[in-house]
Amino acid sequence: MEFKELESLLVKFRDSRGWKRYHTPKNLAISAAVEMGELLEHFQWGSDTEILEAVKNPAKKEAVADEIIYLTPLAHELGIDPDEALVRKMRKNERKYPVGKDGA
Repeated sequence: MEFKELESLLVKFRDSRGWKRYHTPKNLAISAAVEMGELLEHFQWGSDTEILEAVKNPAKKEAVADEIIYLTPLAHELGIDPDEALVRKMRKNERKYPVGKDGA
């Protein structure tokens, strides 16, 4: 499914429940930060190797994935296209960190 389709699905879900009034940029940014804290709980005491092994378990992977949802409605409310934002940021990073810089 394309991102715009997912975004539409999320907006329809939200609107059918009358939640739009709660989906302000401030509330969504706060919610995203809270979810990121919950995401960190999954990684708190594990090494990188342990974490990568743990997410091979579908239930663990789903639990981690569930914590990253609020960025989509935040992008929607702010009129940000995540696809465009990613491409633009990568172009900035390519200029800032050219191949060969810092020993790469």
